[in-house]
Amino acid sequence: MSQPVVAPVTSRRDRKAFIQFPYDLYSDTEVWVPPLRMDTAKSINPKKNAFFEHGEMQTFLARESSRGKVVGRIAAIKNGMHLKKYDDAVGFFGFFECIDDIDVSNALFEAAADWLRDRGLSTMRGPTNPSMNDIAGLLVGGFDKQPAILMPYNHGYFERLLVENGFERVMTMWAYYCNSKLVKSEKLRRGTALLMRRYPGLSVRRMDKSIFEQEAKIILDIYNDAWSDNWGHVPMTDNEFAQLAKELKQIVDERLVVIVEDEGKPVAFAITLPDLNFAFKTVKNGRLLPTGIFKLLFLASSGVIKEVRTPLMGVRKSHQRKGIDAILVHHTIENSAELGVLGCEMSWVLDENMALRNSLETMGGIKDKEYAMLERRI
Repeated sequence: MSQPVVAPVTSRRDRKAFIQFPYDLYSDTEVWVPPLRMDTAKSINPKKNAFFEHGEMQTFLARESSRGKVVGRIAAIKNGMHLKKYDDAVGFFGFFECIDDIDVSNALFEAAADWLRDRGLSTMRGPTNPSMNDIAGLLVGGFDKQPAILMPYNHGYFERLLVENGFERVMTMWAYYCNSKLVKSEKLRRGTALLMRRYPGLSVRRMDKSIFEQEAKIILDIYNDAWSDNWGHVPMTDNEFAQLAKELKQIVDERLVVIVEDEGKPVAFAITLPDLNFAFKTVKNGRLLPTGIFKLLFLASSGVIKEVRTPLMGVRKSHQRKGIDAILVHHTIENSAELGVLGCEMSWVLDENMALRNSLETMGGIKDKEYAMLERRI
């Protein structure tokens, strides 16, 4: 195609086109799950997303020069919390969607790079939508499978477009799948019992949803400690976590939130969510109104959804390398089985996190999807 025209999103019409484009790009992709339009709109809105208390973002659209048809989109992102922690001049890109055309992808990445350079940044990494605490990573393996809730999906050619634009992989992440028929439950149960005897101060409980805000603060404290040394980790601000907690409260089942305590002090947690993508799949156009919300509420509450995802798990640094992650996995699987769950995705897991990977593989988990973070100098 002729050289595309890339311009910042500035108007309401532009924003609608930015949100609409994935629905056009994946219209023939059976496993793609349409995101709720209201969620995308909230993510890019400085008035509604707590990320903007420390971050900046500029969204762009690529259009055909002749007809003005949208052929791609991207966001350039400056993450203040990342820069405060690392001071490494790394900026980010996200919300990247593009037709299979190197000229379009090049024009989008150059627009994002120019914006980041103007803010003193020298490296562009992604994708993050908009941060590592949100939907992040490029799908590079497992394109025939439906993504789990809060996980990305993209066409297989995206990796090629990034590589041809000078990006290199800097981290690999995995999604592990645990099927109830394949999990080595007895082995896991024995291992957990052994750990509980070895560390007699440990106890396991479920979340008490009647004191949700208090429990959420406990989880945030563990999360920021547990993940602080992990690659790419950026601590959540109180308002970012409050925003996330408010959203999760609507769908979380307290029986699927496991908390491990040592002498009564919380030291580890795992949060598992019903995979509402099986419900979102029925909301074809991404709009809850007028009928979508009724489909969503019915499927979410009817017990029809038999798949779950564990998106958050953490063990305080003081208690790492003691096998507590295996205790979390065991109780997550046991509690899920009580609810009739058939399968659980645990994602994502950093490639370098061998302790957790070994635990998952020992108990029968299999690598189901592969994701990557890529970057280039700008």
